[in-house]
Amino acid sequence: MTQPLSSDTYFEHERPPATIQSDREKVADFVSRQRQAGRKVVLVTSGGTTVPLERNMVRFLDNFSAGTRGATSAEYFLEAGYAVIFLHRQFSLQPFSRHYSHSTNPFLELLTVETDQLDIDSNAGTPVPKIAIVPEARPKLLSVLAAYRECHAKGTLLTLNFVTVNDYLWLLRTVSVEMAALGRRAIFYLAAAVSDFFLPTQKMVEHKIQSGEGNLQLEMDQVPKILKPLVSQWTREGFIVSFKLETDPALLIPKARGALERYGHQVVIANDLHRRKFEVAFVSRLPTAPSSTGSSAPSVQFVEEWLTLPTEDVDAGKEIEVDIVARLVTLHEAWIEKGTVAINQTPEPNVTSDPQVAA
Repeated sequence: MTQPLSSDTYFEHERPPATIQSDREKVADFVSRQRQAGRKVVLVTSGGTTVPLERNMVRFLDNFSAGTRGATSAEYFLEAGYAVIFLHRQFSLQPFSRHYSHSTNPFLELLTVETDQLDIDSNAGTPVPKIAIVPEARPKLLSVLAAYRECHAKGTLLTLNFVTVNDYLWLLRTVSVEMAALGRRAIFYLAAAVSDFFLPTQKMVEHKIQSGEGNLQLEMDQVPKILKPLVSQWTREGFIVSFKLETDPALLIPKARGALERYGHQVVIANDLHRRKFEVAFVSRLPTAPSSTGSSAPSVQFVEEWLTLPTEDVDAGKEIEVDIVARLVTLHEAWIEKGTVAINQTPEPNVTSDPQVAA
């Protein structure tokens, strides 16, 4: 079995997207402004990544993610006072506009033509029927529009987009390195559905694969485990939340624990495919005292906390992301406080006022 590439090897061989430098500048400016304003910042990744099969991409592998959790959570982080960097799949759901997607409350269904009331066309100077919002849609639209306008007035939302898994990996590294300046005031909410396998550039054909050539056989490489450098190199003080989705409930918690052991980040949000809309588990690590076996290394105890929406809340339209974000805000505050205490408890260096001793 071939060992997966390290992240360093991956970035040495795969080219960055053409917009990487301009995206870096946008993120650096955004982070600088939020630091000056004293805001905490969350990176929300959202949507699925594609895996191109040709350099001139026509055919590709994809997954079903529409970005619902990421877009929804971004709104609640903004409501909680965070600035949000929203790294999303191009054309996936986005904060605010998600309420009126092509399949949920299509926007044109909110509008009506009032032929008995006329406006003046500013270009032609002639009367035209008036376009209005249907009355029953106004309260919800007003609420969404007000929140949208507020975040844009404050400058607390930056959106970046990706298409391929390569775009995503380069952007994640770039954003993470810039957010390292925030220290513990940064959260990484990694809700994107990232491909596990990819086709390296050198293995791709240049042009569209022709169907007349018969069966298609591909040997793909494993995508590098990006959580490892994220935790240990790019943003060592960030509060990192990853997601684990499984279809077999028996695998869910063990695999979440395994990720925490392997990468050393703070929280895994585990969700079963068929229950993810109303039930998730927060899996985290709780360091304990050194073991009685004589080992100086502390043992690790896993903590599982289940969040479940009651049926009546689901029926009323409540979104579980409300509770997810509220819980993470609390955990993040504790993370920040823990860092502050550690700094305050650092012993002062030995200082002498005798210049000869000091010399």
